[in-house]
Amino acid sequence: MKTIKSLLIASALILGSLPLMAQTKVASTGGVSPHETISQTFDGVRNNRVTITYGRPYTKDPKTGDAREIWGTLVPYGKVWRTGSDEATILITQKTIMFGDTAVPAGAYTLWTLPNEDGTAKLIINKQVGQWGVGPGSYDEKQDLARVDLKKDVTDKTNDQFTIALAKNKEGGGTIKLMWANTQYSAAFTVQK
Repeated sequence: MKTIKSLLIASALILGSLPLMAQTKVASTGGVSPHETISQTFDGVRNNRVTITYGRPYTKDPKTGDAREIWGTLVPYGKVWRTGSDEATILITQKTIMFGDTAVPAGAYTLWTLPNEDGTAKLIINKQVGQWGVGPGSYDEKQDLARVDLKKDVTDKTNDQFTIALAKNKEGGGTIKLMWANTQYSAAFTVQK
């Protein structure tokens, strides 16, 4: 009887943890770059969750292994980039988030980036979802909800793989960080209560 009870408890724990494991990583969709889902709650409230799903390309060319110049070459200056690889990067927020005076209502969006040679960059929040990240039918500027200024920093550590992070801010809210090679772009946000 104890063995059956132990098996039932173990099974319940494994089945109960599957959704949690699914929140942190997702399988690749067949492209060269792995995909990842990051998720974070903000301001101590469970339904203040922000989730981002994106493709994580590498600095090295997947076919040749050669190092690639990222900013200005692979990711051209002055052109909208899909903020990752493969499908357009997805942002889901359970509550309205505010980038300064710019409100992003609860819902699902795609994230695009517009880096410029002078170091400025914009995070583009687009209302269209489900599109491939490049080519016909991908980015549609008419679907933009907002364009947010990104802060650019040079990192001490080189990121061989494109990484997006969601960090909590001490004063509340959080920061979206986009890191690749030796560059980090970031934008702080607050969560509307």
